Amino acid sequence: MAYLQFNKHALGNLEYSLNREILSTNRAGGYLNTTLTGCNTRKYHGLLVVPVDALGGGSYVLLSSLDETLIQHGQSFNLGIHRYPGIYDPRGHKYIIDFEMDRNIVLTYRIGGMIFRKEIVFLHNREQLLIQYTLLDAHSPTSLRLKPFLAFRNIHDLTYANLSANIFHSKVEKGVEYCLYEGFPKLYMQLNVLNEFISNPDWYRNIEYPQEKIRGYEHREDLFVPGYFECPIRKGQSIVFSASLTPADPSRLKDLFSKEISKRPSRDSYRECLKLSASQFLINRNGKTCVIAGYPWLGRNPRDTAIALPGLAFSGDNGMKLFASGLATLAEEEDRLYGSADAPLWFFWTLQQYLGQTGNKADLWNTYGKIMKSILFHYKKGTDMVKMHPNGLIWAEKAGVPVTWMDSMVDGKPVTPRTGYIVEVCALWYNAVCFVLELAKDQGDTGFVSEIEEIPGLVRENFLPTFWCESRSHLADYINQNGQNIYTRPNQIIACSLPNTPLRDETINTILETCTRELLTPRGLRTLSPMNPLFEGHCEGDPVKRNTAYHQGSVWPWLMGPYLEAQFRLHGKGFAACAADILGVFEEDMTEHGIGSVAELYDGNPPHRPHGCISSARSVAEILRMMNLIEKYNKL
Repeated sequence: MAYLQFNKHALGNLEYSLNREILSTNRAGGYLNTTLTGCNTRKYHGLLVVPVDALGGGSYVLLSSLDETLIQHGQSFNLGIHRYPGIYDPRGHKYIIDFEMDRNIVLTYRIGGMIFRKEIVFLHNREQLLIQYTLLDAHSPTSLRLKPFLAFRNIHDLTYANLSANIFHSKVEKGVEYCLYEGFPKLYMQLNVLNEFISNPDWYRNIEYPQEKIRGYEHREDLFVPGYFECPIRKGQSIVFSASLTPADPSRLKDLFSKEISKRPSRDSYRECLKLSASQFLINRNGKTCVIAGYPWLGRNPRDTAIALPGLAFSGDNGMKLFASGLATLAEEEDRLYGSADAPLWFFWTLQQYLGQTGNKADLWNTYGKIMKSILFHYKKGTDMVKMHPNGLIWAEKAGVPVTWMDSMVDGKPVTPRTGYIVEVCALWYNAVCFVLELAKDQGDTGFVSEIEEIPGLVRENFLPTFWCESRSHLADYINQNGQNIYTRPNQIIACSLPNTPLRDETINTILETCTRELLTPRGLRTLSPMNPLFEGHCEGDPVKRNTAYHQGSVWPWLMGPYLEAQFRLHGKGFAACAADILGVFEEDMTEHGIGSVAELYDGNPPHRPHGCISSARSVAEILRMMNLIEKYNKL
C-alpha cells in the first residue's frame, strides 16, 4: 500500500477530491498540475505546462487535459471530467477505484468487467509527458480513445474560441503535431502503437475553473480539441501516450517510461515526501540553478531563493553542488536583490548556512567577498530605499512600495506599510555586518575592517532602546515618524534567531513567551496577533480580501524555522523532542491541498485551512532545515 493513497469513497466525493491537487515537475521549469480526479479547477492546471523562452520565459499551458474513453460493444465510457456552468461533464471520476502517488501517479478505474490503469510521469530535464495505459482485465474487444484539450496560453491568462488559431496538424510517426499560434513551440502527441487520428477540430466552450471563481478572477475559457486518437487495446496490453516539444521515437516510449520510473525515489514517508517536494523547486534552466518560489503560479525572486536554498539543497543528493550553484546564480543577479530592503541581507544569512557546511572561510571570501562588501556599502552610503543612520540602524522607506516580505498590495497601496527602522531589517543588517567583519579580519582585509568595525557596537547600543516596547513585552515591528508600531508580529522572531543578534538571551526568552502565546499555531506563526482589531482570521475571497489577510493574521509555515531556531538558542538539545512534535503535525498536510507538500499559508483561525500556492519553497525548506537541526542536536 502506497503512503499517499486515496480510495474510491474519497475520490467519488468531489468536494473532497477537487480540493486535493497533484504536482509533478521536470526540474527545468515545466510542471503537471491538476486535481486527484484530473478535473482542472484552476487556470494554472494542465498536463504539460512549460516555460517558453521565445515568449519571454513565462510558463504556458500547452496540453490542458486529456480525456480517455474506453469502448466496448459500441458503448463508450468517458473517464474524463470537466466543469461547465452548473454541471460536471463527463463524470469519469465515478469509475476511479484507487489513486496512489509514489514513484509516479497511478489511477485505477473499474467499468463493469473492465479494470483499467493510468500511470503518469513527467520526465526529468525534458519537456515530455508520458502516460501509460494498461487494460488489466476485460472480457470483450476493447478500444481506447484519447481526446486532447489544447490551450496554448500563458498560465495567468485564459483563452477563447478564435479564428487566429491554426487548427491544422501535421502527421508525425504514430501521431500528430500542432502549433496553434506563431511563436509557440510545436506540440507532438504520439503513441507507441499504430492508431488512427480522427481530425474533428472544435472548441469546447465555457469550461469553468471553480478555484478562480472563488479567488475573484475570470473563470471560464474555451479549449481547442483537434480530434482524437483511437486504437484497440488488449487485456494485459500497455499503451504509452507522449506529449512533448520534440518528436519522440514511438518504439522507445515503453522503455523510456520504465527507465524513468525505475530511477525515481519512493514517496514512502513524510520525510521522503518533503524531500521530493524540495527537489521540485530547484530547477536547472539555461545552465543556471534557480529556485521556484511556489507552484503553480509563483516564479523566481531573490528573497525566497535566499531563505529556501539551504533547506532545499541539503534535502537530497548533491546538496553542496546544488547549494553552490544556486548561490552563484543569486550572486550573478545582484541587481535583482535591491528590489526590497531585506532580500540583500538575507543573502548573508544564506552564506552563513553555506559556510556552516563547508567551513572554508577563505574560499567563501574569495568567491563572494566582493558582492558582500558591495551590498554593505550600498546600505551604509544609502540608496533610494535604504540608508544607515548615524545610530547604526537602517532606515528603509520608498513611497508606495512594500519594502519587506510583507508585500501585499490593495488599490496600489501596501496593506502593511512598514517603513522606517524595521525590526528584521535592522537585525539582518547587524547579522550581516558582524559576519562580514569576522571574515574580513580572518582574511586580512584591514582596509574594509576599518570602514565597518564601529557599526556592530552602534547597533548593539541602539537596537533594544529603539525597538523595545515595555507594555507589550516584545519588540516594536517598526519605528517611523509616527513612533513605534507595537503590533504583535512574528518579524521580531527573526531578530531572535539570527547567528549574530543584538539581543540578550533574557530578552529573547521574553519575546518568545509573548509570540508563543499570541502567534504560534500548529501550522506556523500568525502574521498578526488575534487580539489586534485588524486581525483577519480567514484568507479567502476576492483579491482585495486575500491581500488584506495575507499579513494581517494568516499563518506562514516558513516562520516556524526562525521560531524553532530561537528556541534552540535558549534550550539546546532539551528542545529537540518538542521541536519534533511541532514539525510532526505537518504530516497531516501530506494528503491535503497539494499532495505530498506544504502550502504557502494557512488561515489564522482554526482549523487553519491551507491557502495560496499548493507547494511553497519556503515552507518545505524551513521544515526540512529544522528537521536537520533536530537530528544535529540529537547527536550531541
